[in-house]
Amino acid sequence: MFHWLEKNPFFFSVGVFLVIAFAGLVEILPNFAEASRPVVGLKPYTVLQLAGKNVYMKDQCIACHSQLIRPFKAETDRYGQYSLSGEYAYDRPFLWGSKRTGPDLHRVGNYRTTEWHENHMWDPTSVVPESIMPAYKHMFSNAADIETAYAEAVTVKNVFHTPYGDDIKAGKKAWEAYRPKVLAEAKKIADNMKNKDVKDAVNAGKVPEIVAMIAYLNSLGSSRYEANKVK
Repeated sequence: MFHWLEKNPFFFSVGVFLVIAFAGLVEILPNFAEASRPVVGLKPYTVLQLAGKNVYMKDQCIACHSQLIRPFKAETDRYGQYSLSGEYAYDRPFLWGSKRTGPDLHRVGNYRTTEWHENHMWDPTSVVPESIMPAYKHMFSNAADIETAYAEAVTVKNVFHTPYGDDIKAGKKAWEAYRPKVLAEAKKIADNMKNKDVKDAVNAGKVPEIVAMIAYLNSLGSSRYEANKVK
């Protein structure tokens, strides 16, 4: 057999390629699977944070902001520790992005506050004078789609076994029972804001997009590995 392969260089090359490819897969795949596991202490997004992530995608924030810190000194000095695969274990979809008209946001929750985000979304130049980002004042009046975010949490729990609690389950009754938890989380955000209309809306049982958005931005950082606490 080996003499035949030696006389047929094409098939010999194919055989060598297959052996090397198989060996590479055996070596790489286990390490890749290990690196993709959730980092220690990582928590899934709360329903309010999922709603904020949906606002982030709807308003195309990914067009100007990445969420991927590369292992280069210039980036780690500015943004913090480089990103790990396991940090995206519960991101569906992940929002790595490929454009940085604005700064990377993967760890923005570590160094920005609710008040800063409120001012920045209302009038970007009030906190960053050279900013070219447009104002997102519509977020202060538009209602976030919390019910769809809850349905998304139910789906990823059932399909991908995302570790949500037993209180997140399918059905309108389950949603109605869970809704007060979302409002309580939203109130913690609104209490640290100054916009009266937003405060009144949350007190009335509504969740403006800006509250969900800030909840999501505050989660981008070490707080997701601790207790998903709200700033």
